[in-house]
Amino acid sequence: MTSRILKKKEVLYRCGISNATLYRLIAKGCFPSQRRLSPEGRGVGWLESDIDEWVNSRAPTNPSHL
Repeated sequence: MTSRILKKKEVLYRCGISNATLYRLIAKGCFPSQRRLSPEGRGVGWLESDIDEWVNSRAPTNPSHL
C-alpha cells in the first residue's frame, strides 16, 4: 500500500490543531514522525497513513460523545 506525503498545512487541517500544538506534540513525542522530502532539502512531510492512524486513535470510541 502506498501512502501520500502530506505537507504541514494539510496535516494541521486534518488534525484540527494549530501550528503551536503540532510542534508541542512533536516535542513530547506524541505525534507521528516527519519524513524528509529529499536527503539534502529542508522540506518535510508526514505519511498520510500515519496521520490517519493518529486521528483515528484520538477519535471518541463511544458514539454518545458525538
